[in-house]
Amino acid sequence: MPDTKTGVDKLEHCASVLKAIAHPLRIAIIELLQEHEKLSVSEIHEKLNVEQAVASHHLGILKNKGVLISHREGKNMRYELKHHQISRIIEIMEQCGKI
Repeated sequence: MPDTKTGVDKLEHCASVLKAIAHPLRIAIIELLQEHEKLSVSEIHEKLNVEQAVASHHLGILKNKGVLISHREGKNMRYELKHHQISRIIEIMEQCGKI
């Protein structure tokens, strides 16, 4: 199916994704998923030392913006990056901070 988004639509989508990842905890989630591939909410909240409800909230935002996908495995939802290239944005921003 061909992409029917206009240039402005694509830019608006890019801006919404950038807004979604523009939070320290969401960046930490992306980095964690880059390292571990798939994790459950419980694993994420334990590794980041945050409340499970907080982790769930931020995972929901990232999933709604298309940054993450989820799969049910038994009783757990497992989250993973939809596109691993998204972590390049974070790497580039880290490099910019070194200036």
